[in-house]
Amino acid sequence: MSDRRDTEARDDTDDREKTDDREETDDRGEADDREEADDREEADDALRDDAPRDDAPRDGGSVAGGDGKGRRQAGVALVLLGLGIVAVAGFSTPWRALTGGPPDPARDFGAAQIARAQAFDAATSLPVYLSLALTVAFAGLLLATPLGARLLGRLGGPWWLRVILGVVALTAIVEAVRWPLGMWSESILREYGLSTQDWAGWAGDRLKNLGVETFLLGLTLLALVALARRVRRWWIPAAAGAFALTVVTSFGYPVVFEPLFNDFASMRQGPLRTNLLALAERDGVPVEDVLVADASRRTTALNAYVSGFGATRRIVVYDTLLRAPEREVELVVAHELGHAEHDDVLYGTLLGALGAGFGAIALYLVFPLLRRRTGVTSITDPRAVGVLMGLTTCGALLLGPAQNLVSRHIEARADVHALDLTRDPATFVAMQKRLAVTNISDLSPDAVEYVLYASHPSSPERIALARSWAALNGVPEP
Repeated sequence: MSDRRDTEARDDTDDREKTDDREETDDRGEADDREEADDREEADDALRDDAPRDDAPRDGGSVAGGDGKGRRQAGVALVLLGLGIVAVAGFSTPWRALTGGPPDPARDFGAAQIARAQAFDAATSLPVYLSLALTVAFAGLLLATPLGARLLGRLGGPWWLRVILGVVALTAIVEAVRWPLGMWSESILREYGLSTQDWAGWAGDRLKNLGVETFLLGLTLLALVALARRVRRWWIPAAAGAFALTVVTSFGYPVVFEPLFNDFASMRQGPLRTNLLALAERDGVPVEDVLVADASRRTTALNAYVSGFGATRRIVVYDTLLRAPEREVELVVAHELGHAEHDDVLYGTLLGALGAGFGAIALYLVFPLLRRRTGVTSITDPRAVGVLMGLTTCGALLLGPAQNLVSRHIEARADVHALDLTRDPATFVAMQKRLAVTNISDLSPDAVEYVLYASHPSSPERIALARSWAALNGVPEP
């Protein structure tokens, strides 16, 4: 169970089919000669734009889009990796997890609760969609115009410094535009009693989150440009590096990044801790500790989650959740134990890592199509950072609905696991109602919001699942 919402961007196309067709053709030696000449010219342009000379790429320079043979190889690799991702997702996702009947919010929630959820959703949707629109618009400008090249062309210094400064500058521009919308959203959370932060705390958290994202993005793009300057078919090490970085980040996130936002402490000794550890032992999931996050300094929402894998795996509950009845807390943890038992974080990390590799190869193939309109001739040019950031934003938006679809099925399986472990659908329903009312969850999300943002089934869907489980297992229906 986790928080929602943050999406970025959309896609653009290009009008250079003639150039692309020429690059893709290799039936005639003359076409290949033209491609190689173009590639050498692009590398030379990048070098001239990137003095001093000792910055020059090795092995004759890297090429923005590679030669025709390289693009064919990358295209084949992209198709094969895409099929591999579909296969892994298809076989590892619990598509047939138990589902309930049609969700009926009116059965479990009062008219006032439904109206409050609808009002909150309407209030928060406007700043969220405006933020999304601004992000998409900025990405479109980076992909369809030379704006990024002109802005970043003003930066000086060696190429690696210009890459880093480019990421920081463009991120700062986007955040400056979106900052008032973030304040608007925070004001709504305060109005509805979900936020407990003052403005200094809110700004600090937002800046820390921005810093983490900028660091990871800057590291990724710096490595990518460095590879492109030294290896002609840079998509091969770039894909491998993107895979490795995703795995390492997911493994280290609980111990490196999470402490930036919360303090964690072991759950204090008492009946609840004893029951939770006994529950884990009965489930066959090795859990040495249950951590409590000081979320109450930020929110009144209830939540729990599993993060990390292997040596860094941890089960965390918000301190706000401890105010709920102990049986409900046990059911929440039973749900998280389901994630741990099925190694959902690990499988999600592997899928994300494969997707990162897919994205690196896609960048190699798509970048040449945008060179003319963006004013950047080579990916070795630090000014290419704007194009790369625009493409990354578009990729995140396009992959979001697929990730949410997989996530909803995984969450449903964890719900079934909690029911199997506790055999208490009545408490499960009570817990879901408490979560929905306290967190002001959207009880009947529209199709667009469900596809774009819903990583979990809605509360009425989860309650319907519990009733279906009760009917199948001969337990009184709650």
